[in-house]
This record gives sequence, C-alpha cells and structure tokens, in this order.
Amino acid sequence: MISALALTRRFGARVAVDAVTFTVNRSEIVALLGPNGAGKTTTLRMLAGLIAPTRGSVVIDQVRMTRRTAGMLRARIGFLTEMPGLWDRLSVRENLQVFAALYPLNRPNDAVDRALDTFDLADRASTRTAELSKGMRQKVALARALLHDPAVLLLDEPMSGLDPEITRTVRTLLEDRRAAGCAILVSTHNLDEAERMADRVAVLDGKLLAIDRPAALRQRLTTGRVVVRVASNAAPFVGTARTLAPDAKADDSTLILTLPQPERDTPVLVRALVAAGADVLEVRPEIPALEDVYLHLLGGD
Repeated sequence: MISALALTRRFGARVAVDAVTFTVNRSEIVALLGPNGAGKTTTLRMLAGLIAPTRGSVVIDQVRMTRRTAGMLRARIGFLTEMPGLWDRLSVRENLQVFAALYPLNRPNDAVDRALDTFDLADRASTRTAELSKGMRQKVALARALLHDPAVLLLDEPMSGLDPEITRTVRTLLEDRRAAGCAILVSTHNLDEAERMADRVAVLDGKLLAIDRPAALRQRLTTGRVVVRVASNAAPFVGTARTLAPDAKADDSTLILTLPQPERDTPVLVRALVAAGADVLEVRPEIPALEDVYLHLLGGD
C-alpha cells in the first residue's frame, strides 16, 4: 500500500505540492490527473524516495520512508519517469541487465528475457537505445520498471508515445499486476484512459482537489439536466417541456432540459408530455463526462 500523508514540497518560495494526503491500496489502480505544473511528477518522486518532502511523510507497506529505509523500500517500487533515463550507448538488453543487477533477483537473465518478450522487444535486444523511437524507448523504460516484479508501481505518463496495440498490452499488464496485489499510481493527461483503467481518480492542482471512483466523481457534478427520449420527433413537444423548463430543446427524438428540482419535477414533466401525445421511452439524468468534472474542479466552467 502507498500512503501520502500531508505531503508538501517547496522549491524556494513556490509550493509545488501542498499538504496532499491519499492512499493507494493493494490491488488498486489510481490515476493522478492534473494540468502541467500541478505537482504530479513531484508527488511521484517523493513517493519513490527520490526527493524528500518539505513536510509530511510517505509510507510504503506500513514502513515510513526515511533515509534509513529508503533503499529497502525502493526495491519494492517500480518507477517510470516521464523522461526515462536510458543509457543510449548500451543495448536494450544491456540496459535491462544493469537494472536487474540492482535487485535481489535469483535469475536476473530470465527476468530480462521475460521483460523482452512481454514488451515485444526481443528482436531489438541488441539495438542501442539511442537508435530507438520515442515509443520504443518508452517500452524499454516500462520493461525496466516491471523487471523486478515490484509490489508498488509509480508510473509517470506510461502510455506516452505508445501505439494503440502496445497501449492495450500495457493496460492488460497493469490489470494483471493489480490482480496480483500490486498498488499502482499512474499519472496521465488522458482522461479516457484514466476512466478505463483506474479504480479511483485523483485530481491534483498543487492541492488534492478530489479523489474517488470515476462514476462517483461524475455524480458529484449534478446539473439538473434531464434527457427524455420519445418514440417520434421530439420537436412538437418542446413547447410542453418549456412550461417546466424554459431551456428545453429538441435533438431528433430527444428532449434535453434543466429541471429546478429533478426528483420533484420529472414525474410532472412525463405526465405533461404523455398528455400532449408523446410516447415517452426513457427519462434519465444527464451524467457529465469525467472531462467536465475535471474542468469543473480546476475552475474551468
């Protein structure tokens, strides 16, 4: 498990991360969202023990990160930076072998071979990393992060530069690691990807603005907007709908409108529409997209 406890990091007078507290449980993927400069990478680096917090603490598997424990805890962590540092003069295999030697692996060469196969890098094993594309370098960095079968994964933009096929492979790998009990924190700018793979989403902008399941976050942004689907063209019923909702509009067979009190007003609306001759097929609240919630939390609405 990963615990950030009132994590704060200053760079001079600037507060990059301000009293951030959250946990990532075993068998859980949490996506960390936020604009550029929100403190996502700084948070990941503090959790990985690469920089010390100005205040607050990091706890990994119930062990507090200190100078004394940092080395031991790093062996449990797989960390991918947004700009992965690879040795350009070394081959793909040699890069992985260097990192395999840093961990207490019984059969390091077998671990390297598995990583090469998993990320479809076997045919590039002898290629110098300087000769690889951005996407291929990202694959090598991901293979390196997973090489020692870590209990904790901290991944900064892991899908960056990857084609759809390897993106799907990485997503499956993360789901497999979650099923095996791994605690996974992933920063990303891709809201669709976050919603697809994450159990919970955390929105960061210096401070932690929200953390919850994607569906629960969407439910927070209640707008009172209601979608009504009818069996025919909805345009003839706009006038009826506007007796309750002046903003009502029609789109093909759908009415979209805002009710002041949806729970109270929806039955009244349906009765009025039926009385006007509408065959009402569906009535549902309009659930905002995760992007809408994200922008709302950042003050963009």
